[in-house]
Amino acid sequence: MEIPKPVPARLVRIGNSRGVRIPKPLLEQAGLGEDVELRVVADGILIASASSARRGWADAARDARARGDDALLDTPSATRFDEREWEWR
Repeated sequence: MEIPKPVPARLVRIGNSRGVRIPKPLLEQAGLGEDVELRVVADGILIASASSARRGWADAARDARARGDDALLDTPSATRFDEREWEWR
């Protein structure tokens, strides 16, 4: 992959903070949406797409179901509640 040339930018005041205006072509190329994560790295700040803890889970579950790999890991066992109190109506 070719390393792109740096694009000059300026930090602008936003209240007590600073912001960077990122040109639309760079946003599109990076695939950045409205929510991002910021991380301090050795020589600067890294801006990355915000990650979701459950991103991809629905697709993974669908794929597991299609493979028939969605069975319970443990054999179901009745509890005292099931044995003494539960009633089907």
